[in-house]
Order: sequence, then C-alpha cells, then structure tokens
Amino acid sequence: MPGSHPSLTASTFATTLAGAVVVISWASAFPAIRVAAPELGVVGLSLVRLVVAALALLSIAPFTGMRLPARRELPLVVACGFFGMAAYQVLLNWGELHVPAGTASIIVATAPLVSIAIAAGVFGERLTIVKVAGSVVAVVGVVLVSTARSDISVTSAIWIVVAAAVVQGIYHPLTKPLLRRHTGLEVATYGMVVGVVATVPFAGLAWADLADADAGAWWAAVYLGLVPSALGFVMWGYTVSRVPVATSTSLLYLVPAVATLIAFVWLDEAPVVAELFGGLVVIAGVATVTLGGRRPVP
Repeated sequence: MPGSHPSLTASTFATTLAGAVVVISWASAFPAIRVAAPELGVVGLSLVRLVVAALALLSIAPFTGMRLPARRELPLVVACGFFGMAAYQVLLNWGELHVPAGTASIIVATAPLVSIAIAAGVFGERLTIVKVAGSVVAVVGVVLVSTARSDISVTSAIWIVVAAAVVQGIYHPLTKPLLRRHTGLEVATYGMVVGVVATVPFAGLAWADLADADAGAWWAAVYLGLVPSALGFVMWGYTVSRVPVATSTSLLYLVPAVATLIAFVWLDEAPVVAELFGGLVVIAGVATVTLGGRRPVP
C-alpha cells in the first residue's frame, strides 16, 4: 500500500500471528489433556508435560541471554512455579478426567477474577462497581455451566476445575513483581523448573501409568509440553510486550470458543446449549471486569 511502512506492517503481522498461536495452542491443551490424562494419570501427565516444557525452554536459554533470579526473588519464583505450573496442571488433569474439554476451558476463563481480587487485597488496587458487577455475572455463568449436565461425577469434578482456575488466578499477580525485572520467557522458565521440582517427589505414583500408557497419550503429553506450555508462553510474552494489556487480555476470551471447537472435531465432544449460554455469560462477566471500570490505582 502507498505510504505504508514495511517494518510496521511486518511487526503487526508478527504480533497478530503470535496472538493467534497463543489462542490456538492454549485452547488445544484442554482436549489434549482429555486424551493423555486417562492413560498417563494425573501426576504422570503433569510430570511429562512439565519436564518437556522445562527442557525446551532451557535449551534456548543460552541463545536468549536468560538471567537467573536474584536470591530475594526466590520465594516469589517458588510460589509462581507451585501455583501456576504444578498445582494448576495437577488439578486441571484431575478435573478433566470427568469434565469435557470445552466446559473446563470456560471455567478456567474465570481465573482473572481471582487475580483481580488478589490485586485489590495485596496490591491495593481499587475495586469499582463495574468490576464487582462483572464478577457477579461471571459467577452466575459458572453456575450455569456447572449445572448444565446432570451427571453427578461431572458436577463434582467441576469443583476441581474451579480450584484449577483459582490457583491459575493466584499465579498471574504473583508474576507482577518478577516481570518488572525479567522477561516473560524468563519467568515462564523459572516456573516450569520449579513445577518439575515440585512434581518429581510424587513420581512414584505415576510409574505404573507411564509404563502402560499408549503412544497416543505420550504424543499428546509431549505436545502439551512443547506447544501449549513452551511455545504458548513464549508467544504470550512476545504479544503482551507489543500490544496494550486490554488487547492482549481480550485474546484469552477466544480460548473457550476455540477449545470447544477443537474438542468437537478431535474428541467428538458436543457442548449442551446451557453450557454455551453459560460460557457466553462467563466471558461477558470476565470481559466487563478486565476491560471496564478502570480507575487510577491509589
């Protein structure tokens, strides 16, 4: 186009492509877990995924000038790795043994509500009426999704997925102090390594499952480590460093829709109407909380 700047066009395309990779890779994690978790087990899948992701990120560390965290930052690093990697993956794997992939992705989309609550309580960020109203709407959506299916085992397991959303919501505000001094790639690598260390002591519970798992489950686990975990976090760091926070956050609202579509194509999991409606309510509530009612932090 006349007058357009080639480098600007290339940068815009690269950012858009990175955002698309984030949405598709993170959405695909939910059906991939449904494939791998029954074979590898809850702990086994967590261990394989974390080890693969950590090795992938550490392998590129020499080429990215990755720095070690300072000693005073270690408590935060450990907390990020425990909540955002180890606890989140174990809980999500456990919940998805019974909960459909699309349903799980809708519930995990509420994680920003926990992040905002922690930001208000710990960092002193002010809650507005809009944010409170949006939170109420999102919670109503979760209730609709949770009661959409009559299967008692699914309804019970949904609370495990809710717990996964909670620990994921804890993870994001914990990274804020670290991201002031480190890149998103560095913080993700620290978290993966801590996640491996936190999961290894429970490896004895996973040997039997790992030995008996079929090839499809192993491929799904390796995919989870390389694409949603390693590549997804790298692309997320690239995206958030180049676009406003509101824009990058809005990308995540596409994840449940894409996850539901992938689960339908890959696993033949069809959502029920009540789940779809509840999912729209959840996304509307979270979007209202994240993008609306912003005020300067005191």
